[in-house]
Amino acid sequence: MTKANYKRIGEYIQLVDERNSGLKVKQLLGLSISKQFIPSVANIIGTDMENYKIIRKNQFACSTMQVRRDKKMPVALLQEVDQAIISQAYPIFEVKDETRLLPEYLMMWFKRSEFDREACFNAVGGVRGSLEWEDFTDMQLPIPSITKQREIIKEYHTIVNRIKLNQQLIQKLEETAQAIYKQWFVDFEFPDENGLPYKSNGGEMEESELGEIPKGWEIKSLKSICSKIGSGSTPKGGKESYHKTGISLVRSMNVYDFVFSSDDLAFLDDEQAKALDGVSLKKQDILLNITGVSVARCCIVPGFILPARVNQHVMIIRPRAEYHLSNYLLCLLCYSDNKAKLLGISQSGSTREAITKEEVDGFKIVKPNESIARSFDEKVSKILTKIEIKILNNNKLNEIQNLLLSKLATIEN
Repeated sequence: MTKANYKRIGEYIQLVDERNSGLKVKQLLGLSISKQFIPSVANIIGTDMENYKIIRKNQFACSTMQVRRDKKMPVALLQEVDQAIISQAYPIFEVKDETRLLPEYLMMWFKRSEFDREACFNAVGGVRGSLEWEDFTDMQLPIPSITKQREIIKEYHTIVNRIKLNQQLIQKLEETAQAIYKQWFVDFEFPDENGLPYKSNGGEMEESELGEIPKGWEIKSLKSICSKIGSGSTPKGGKESYHKTGISLVRSMNVYDFVFSSDDLAFLDDEQAKALDGVSLKKQDILLNITGVSVARCCIVPGFILPARVNQHVMIIRPRAEYHLSNYLLCLLCYSDNKAKLLGISQSGSTREAITKEEVDGFKIVKPNESIARSFDEKVSKILTKIEIKILNNNKLNEIQNLLLSKLATIEN
């Protein structure tokens, strides 16, 4: 599509300012930098909620503040609910005529990385680089026919729905792994030598410092069963020194419970990686976030990111291979009771949420006997392999999704 077919955004949108008089609307939303509406975490005690803005289905909210600093313009289209309220600091706007421009097509344009780069370039207001409303409305986009817009949206939805389906399957697989862990290592109903649930069929138990455990099992510190526990550092120069390809650098934003996210995965050159050789990752290593709001999130290193290093916010936990405990420790660290213990550690005696190496070293666990550990490892390994396949599938779908968004600039009628 030629530049002649590009139109000013301002020709197709208009500001909306409807206030919550009479407190008609209760649901309060916030706006994330990832261009999504999220439940608001704002402290609203004593706040006049009548002054908040109402946003309705198919209307947009955006933030034009700090665009240059964040290198993104937060903007989202409300579709999940019919109406909500949002801070009066956010401009609300809508498409003037949906027979000429579909809101979903416009939102696709806003999701393009190229849009964010242009918004960042135009953001010159204030110290942190705010985007003036007039500069935003002067930005342009190509507008094909409504028929073509519908075709593009349908294609986009097909990809998005496949990603959502994979995410749902991943969640079910996670729940399955956790259910097996609870059955075997919380309820101690793992299969005995006759294939029957151990504890309820008279399996011998004994007291320990962590409570009742099967006879012959042990209480061990993580340090005693691991060949490595340690975190890395950020290369000199920080974010500005990262590369688009090379050796992976895992940061806390990549680590979720059971799932490794490749979003915003950073890369190092050979020289930077060599300086971090001491925190090289191996397959089956466990990654544990040890600082910040994501503290205690935990996953296993997937093979597709290797070779890789970690920064100072992520800890490597490497169980000794002969114990067959990688999958067991993953489920143990993700289990709600143990997660609560880790979060308790992170919030004690510190000005910010953090877990130290000494605290991880000394974290006590129940160590099962070798035959049960091996059986659990084999059983759960199949589930985790399926999760990794679904993650890889979604990575490819995300690439296709981004390619489709990039091609909007060249779409012909």
